[in-house]
Amino acid sequence: MTATVWRADPLVWGSGARMFEVFLEPTCPYSVRAFNKLDELLTLAGENNITIAIRLQSQPWHLYSGVVVRCILAASTLEGGKETAKKVMAAVAAHREAFEFTRHAGGPNMDVTPNQLIERLEGFSGVPLKEAFAIPDLDREIKWHCKYARQNGIHVSPTFMIDGLVQPDLSSGDAVEAWASRLSPA
Repeated sequence: MTATVWRADPLVWGSGARMFEVFLEPTCPYSVRAFNKLDELLTLAGENNITIAIRLQSQPWHLYSGVVVRCILAASTLEGGKETAKKVMAAVAAHREAFEFTRHAGGPNMDVTPNQLIERLEGFSGVPLKEAFAIPDLDREIKWHCKYARQNGIHVSPTFMIDGLVQPDLSSGDAVEAWASRLSPA
């Protein structure tokens, strides 16, 4: 029996000394707002000055959270790595209601199966996910994200860390310029 060799590409952009870690639940409206600001932040602050890392924070009240998070991490194992994963995250962000329940407990998504959800995400993103989703030990990557968040005392999304310190006063509602000013060299 041949073991499948795979590698999840870290969801990290930029190469600067200042580390901005963003803990996101992909279907959370506040996480979507934060996600949509990250490219602008990288441009504004300079990719040689900061490093942005997305940490996925699955949350049980977003009922398809686990399936969506697994899809994103599965996408990071495909050609294009983190850029492919980012494309999947962008598709979720652009069509958030297609992956979430009404008021977390009802609505049209009540009848959606995990396979239908994956097919829906494949359609929106153009990324073939089913085979990568089925990687048997992909769980280790999912567990890493969970463990890392817990070790840092993070329980909700979005949560922001700068250089390893949680920033409770930062929010997805802040202007990108406010984030950039906090990341400027000390």
